[in-house]
Amino acid sequence: MLETKNALAKGSKKLINAWAFYDWANSVYSLVISSAIFPIYYAALFAENNQINFFGYDVKNTAMISFVTGCAFLVVAFISPLLSGIADFVGNKKNFMQFFVYLGSFSCVGLYWFELDSIYIGLFFYFLAMIGLWASLVFYNSYLPDVAYPEQQDRASARGYSMGYIGSVLLLLFNLSMVMKPELYGIEGTAGEAAMLAMRYSFVSVGVWWFLFSQVSLYFLPKGNKNDEKITRDILWNGFRELRTVYKQMEGNFPLKRYLSAFFIYSLAVQTVMLVAAYFGEEEIAWGSDSEKTMGLIVSILLIQIVAIFGSILSARASVRYGNIPTLIVINIIWAIICAYAFTIETPAQFYYIAGFVGLVMGAIQASSRAAYSKFLPETEDTTSYFSFYDVAEKVGIIIGMFLFGAIDQITGSMRFSIVFFGVFFVFGAIMLLRVNRKAAII
Repeated sequence: MLETKNALAKGSKKLINAWAFYDWANSVYSLVISSAIFPIYYAALFAENNQINFFGYDVKNTAMISFVTGCAFLVVAFISPLLSGIADFVGNKKNFMQFFVYLGSFSCVGLYWFELDSIYIGLFFYFLAMIGLWASLVFYNSYLPDVAYPEQQDRASARGYSMGYIGSVLLLLFNLSMVMKPELYGIEGTAGEAAMLAMRYSFVSVGVWWFLFSQVSLYFLPKGNKNDEKITRDILWNGFRELRTVYKQMEGNFPLKRYLSAFFIYSLAVQTVMLVAAYFGEEEIAWGSDSEKTMGLIVSILLIQIVAIFGSILSARASVRYGNIPTLIVINIIWAIICAYAFTIETPAQFYYIAGFVGLVMGAIQASSRAAYSKFLPETEDTTSYFSFYDVAEKVGIIIGMFLFGAIDQITGSMRFSIVFFGVFFVFGAIMLLRVNRKAAII
């Protein structure tokens, strides 16, 4: 059993809320850095020339950010089983989670120095921040079966995403006020210079928010049993052996195996599309002036976040009533329609329209997927290994997705072809979910 001096009973409202509060802490990265302020800032840097000279090769700026993102997930996919193996042995996965929280939050502060003159340093901080976020989520997700019983997991998972959306919107509104009215905060310079500086301050605010609010979860989450033995080479690679063990155990668990296969396909698409959505809106939509573009993108992101709150709640209720698998099938179909429609949109009004539907299914597919997986797990205290397998599958999918997206973008010169291509993955995901035993997902 997991133990800590601040031990709270499994299933207690306080423990579940403390766990879910990490979504409040880290989701500001996903909104401000991945979705809103950073894509606008990044595009503004390359307003005159959208090519980056990367060690002698000209690479389109949006393709470059896709490749850097893919490389970050490649690192996470490799280190996750390595770290989970050590965490299982040492019995303190909270320390590992804490390390990556600090790596990510401090790297967000480092994005303050993201400029054309220091583009390599800036991309490196972006790279480290992504590793910090996604590696910390490996351990965070693995806590779900430790803090909530099966019948509580749908609502606990949805609560986490809902809290994340609310908290991130609050910080984004503050950041938006800085960008639109920098003079109110004593930020001087021309309108363009002051706005760009305000965006860099926004990156710092993300790091500070993430660091401070994560302390709530880190304080209350259980630590585990300490093992005083030394870490040997065998222990170091134990995580990869655990992944192999988990894979072998799936041979007799057909619902779990089939679910993971479907999850890999549609998660590849949804994570990639979500990571590049803001870049798509910035490049492919006819906004008019730069100020209209900035305001339009941020409004659309806010719309996504607000609708996503209700989407995650609705998906939790639908999962309770109809089951996770039928709910996920419907969500995948909606995603496929969104990708097809995205190929045709050109006006801000069309972008707002599609943003509303993205918000409806964005939180829904994440919350339902995480909850469904936790229900398929066999009776075991080794939840870290199973969630490590889940996260590695997700990360490998993102690696493939980001490199595919970047390659199509680089070759065709348009992100539209990349988006519609990924709609096919949602169709296949829905078809594969039909093969999963539905009753196994209704608990």
